[in-house]
Amino acid sequence: MLDTLDRALRRRPDRPAVLGTTRTGAVRTRATCGDLADLADRCAAALHARGVARGGTVGVAVRPGPRALAVMLAAHRLGARVAVLDPGAGPDVLRARLALARPDVVLADATAQAVAGWARPLARRARLALPDLAELGPVATVGPRLPGCAPALDAGARAVPLPPPVDGDGDAVVVFTSGTTSRPRAVVHTRSSLAAGMATVAELVRPEAGRPVLGGTFFVLVPSLASGAPVALPARRARVLSRQMRRLAPQATYLTPPQLRRLLAEGGRFTGRVWTGSAPASAGLLTRVKRAGADEAWGVYALTELFPAAAAEQADKAAFTGDGDLVGAPLPGVTAKTDAAGELLLSGPAARDRYLGEDPRPWVATGDRARLDGGRIVLEGRAKDMVLRNAENIYPGLYEPALHVPGVELALLVGVPAGDGDERLVAVVQPDPGADHGALRTALAGPLERMGSARPDAVLFAGIPLSGRSLKPDRAATARLAARHLAARRRR
Repeated sequence: MLDTLDRALRRRPDRPAVLGTTRTGAVRTRATCGDLADLADRCAAALHARGVARGGTVGVAVRPGPRALAVMLAAHRLGARVAVLDPGAGPDVLRARLALARPDVVLADATAQAVAGWARPLARRARLALPDLAELGPVATVGPRLPGCAPALDAGARAVPLPPPVDGDGDAVVVFTSGTTSRPRAVVHTRSSLAAGMATVAELVRPEAGRPVLGGTFFVLVPSLASGAPVALPARRARVLSRQMRRLAPQATYLTPPQLRRLLAEGGRFTGRVWTGSAPASAGLLTRVKRAGADEAWGVYALTELFPAAAAEQADKAAFTGDGDLVGAPLPGVTAKTDAAGELLLSGPAARDRYLGEDPRPWVATGDRARLDGGRIVLEGRAKDMVLRNAENIYPGLYEPALHVPGVELALLVGVPAGDGDERLVAVVQPDPGADHGALRTALAGPLERMGSARPDAVLFAGIPLSGRSLKPDRAATARLAARHLAARRRR
């Protein structure tokens, strides 16, 4: 797919490729196809001059956009792999992660270097932190430099001819996920698994040439651009994003559930088909998206280890009346099964090759409890999120979808320690803005009654904490929030 993209960029160099927006929502071209191809060539030449070759590793701390995509294309041409740096992970974790990846060079834009340097106090307020990047390896600046930045990537680079593009398989990208500072864990995708995942996205979304797609992830950029569709990076502020959507009228949109909720709160409207993932997407949220103009609204089930795995459209999710969260049938090439403990296992061409430092494994253990219902995957909660109450195992994901009645924006079931290894089960419900709490309690009465022995000990209306780059609901933080509220009630 990256080879297809490279050819597509060179075939129509004047065509807009990456689009941005002004505060009024007006569309502006951030990079043409020719700009991207030229930038990728310059990056590849500079990396080659620095000795980066097949099997090498390039650490990348560059914001999503044309430069990050050009770096990925350059590394692909040279047969090197990209190790993604997440400024939200914290400096200690990043040091441990990069010690495992051992990059030949760290590429960073001026913003990332500011987070690691003079702007560290400001960045800390936004929960961003990087160690001194020079600790991680030789550093080079991608894009405009600011005072104190490392030399530009191509500074002093010799004018050397590029080697022929590397063919064949090999490591393509390293994405750090879980683990600790002493034992980091990273997913390794090969060139073939990455290509298979992007091909699945292209078959699922079917972008049409010439019509814009809105989304900022690598898995949106590459298949769309390779198909000839320009990609608009979504505005960060919901109000500007709403204007951007109105001006752009995209054929397809990919936003995370928190982005969708903020956009809907601003009265945003949709066109074409809308896709969401990275966090649970309830039938209620997808229904609101369709009511706001979308032709179709899809929830995508995906993991870092295998993207994408399954997808379900709003009509199917809304019609599903069983327990658990329907995420759809496995996508072409994906095989699903459950083990003896009920954990969902996945395999297929798009599955990660291995975890860094470990041997390849054929099956991806998702950490999700699930069942297969007529060939469709129904999630029943995270295995590690089990709540133990009165010697009964309760899996929150089995019951949480039922709590998403009209007026509920998010809902989680969490366990709060109650002594002797037992827990109290608390439903934490985040109402829609302006929702009537009395009416909401009435609407929740039926679903709570039907939960039987899993009925929660308490229901709390509160904002649910989010975490990570994709702003997933943070169960641990929500459990601490519930514990504080229960303790406050007991003191009254």
